[in-house]
Amino acid sequence: MPFRKSKAQLKARAGQAAVNGYGAADGRLPVSELARQLLRKAFPDHWSFLLGEIALYSFVVLLLTGVYLTLFFDPSMVVSVYTGSYAPLKGERMTQAYATTLDISFAVRGGLLIRQIHHWAALVFLAAIAVHMLRIFFTGAFRKPREANWIVGVTLFMLALLEGFAGYSLPDDLLSGTGLRTAATIMGSIPVVGTYLELFVFGGEFPGSVVIPRLYIVHVLLVPGLMVALITAHLILVVYLKHTHWAAQGKTNKNAVGSPAFPQFTAKTTGFFFLVFGVLTFLGALAQINPVWNYGPYRTDLVSGNAQPDWYVGFLEGALRLMPPWETHIAGHTIMWNVFIPAIVLPGVVFTVLFLYPFFEKWVTGDRREHHLCDRPRNRPTRAGLGVAAIVFYAVLLVAGGDDVVAFAFRISIETTTWILRIALIVAPLLAFAVTKRLCLALQMRDRRRLTEGEETGQVTQSVSGALSEGHRDLSPTARYRLLMRDVPVPLELPAEGPISRRRRLRTVLSGWYYGDIVELPATDEQRSLITERTAPAPEKAGERQD
Repeated sequence: MPFRKSKAQLKARAGQAAVNGYGAADGRLPVSELARQLLRKAFPDHWSFLLGEIALYSFVVLLLTGVYLTLFFDPSMVVSVYTGSYAPLKGERMTQAYATTLDISFAVRGGLLIRQIHHWAALVFLAAIAVHMLRIFFTGAFRKPREANWIVGVTLFMLALLEGFAGYSLPDDLLSGTGLRTAATIMGSIPVVGTYLELFVFGGEFPGSVVIPRLYIVHVLLVPGLMVALITAHLILVVYLKHTHWAAQGKTNKNAVGSPAFPQFTAKTTGFFFLVFGVLTFLGALAQINPVWNYGPYRTDLVSGNAQPDWYVGFLEGALRLMPPWETHIAGHTIMWNVFIPAIVLPGVVFTVLFLYPFFEKWVTGDRREHHLCDRPRNRPTRAGLGVAAIVFYAVLLVAGGDDVVAFAFRISIETTTWILRIALIVAPLLAFAVTKRLCLALQMRDRRRLTEGEETGQVTQSVSGALSEGHRDLSPTARYRLLMRDVPVPLELPAEGPISRRRRLRTVLSGWYYGDIVELPATDEQRSLITERTAPAPEKAGERQD
């Protein structure tokens, strides 16, 4: 009885302390206002919005497993004789970085599991970011007012690539050492400053003696700190700007419809986090990845056979392999175009295009309105074609990164494989663009046919004269609303009078190329007026509604 009484008193005191603490904080900060807004914040229900959550939760898993691994990993490049528990490599000379990686895998309880979860989480994290950005691109979610969030996302993807490469290089095995050799060559290819940059990063001639410790600091401190800051900014912008949504009854360009943060979204997202964590743990336990003990310690006189980087930097490897051996010799100096163009210029151009694309499309359309409705990719055939062409371009480079494996598998020479991939790098994206655009227009024509003829029932009837006809039924109001509710810009036109600048002509041509091909959907004047009203932006800050 006294024990129960003391327990009740402690509970009452703790409750009172919590109330007093909340009151003190609320008197100095807008706690109640923020809590009220956040708890009733509307979150989307569509599955495609889970891609961003997969990236976020994979990053959380990376942080948790990374903290565990830092307790046992030593990034030192001091060479010693291995005396650890992995018998096949006993007596071999290796750096402390590689030796402690082996110890984590074979001597630390649960170390191999955590290593593999960490590696799988890195791959899923980057894949989720890439697919999430593709979803944003194809649906037009990068448009005003979300241009800043698009820039944050592209920057996060760049930092994730750097973070992945740094972590991939830390074990100092023969495979990662081959990657570092490639990185040193890329640095050295930069005209004028390349040699000095390589000497600075590696602390002397490759492989140097400081690159692993420096990469370790980049991997566990510098880049994660920047990524945490950018992810925080990204989430703040998502909350402030509201989410986009697909056209449906009650969803317009002036509101944000979804489930409230508490309790619906909180319960669902918590369960989804544990689901992501469980899948990554399952992969780490059963799917072997990066078995560094099979590669052996890095030696400058050896190169790992079938050396393939992780998929997210495979395009760089492919670009290096496809580039012709172009060099220029000037005043005793060699400019290695065969390395500089594919490894420095190409990524620079790609990420510059990604950063500027929202502003380029805004310039082409002349559209300065806010957009909160997602575009169906079929309704923007040129944008969809560009996106698919970029994916195919990347896929060809990724295949080229393993051209030796491809040549061996198909029993063709490496020279033939290289030329096939060089041609495919130019032809395949153009073909993908043309096919995608035609498919989008064909899908628009299908939508028009569904609106005019209705949905097919699957029943075929035969008249007295023997003619066959398909049965149709009217579309449901929900389906009809989804098809008609689209906002496609009208191509710009040149003014009838006055001087016309070249810039204006170029903008008009691009606008016609972007939006000249469109299939008109049958709609009454009343429906067109409703579409204009529902797709018009809100005059003030968008409202919010919870289902």
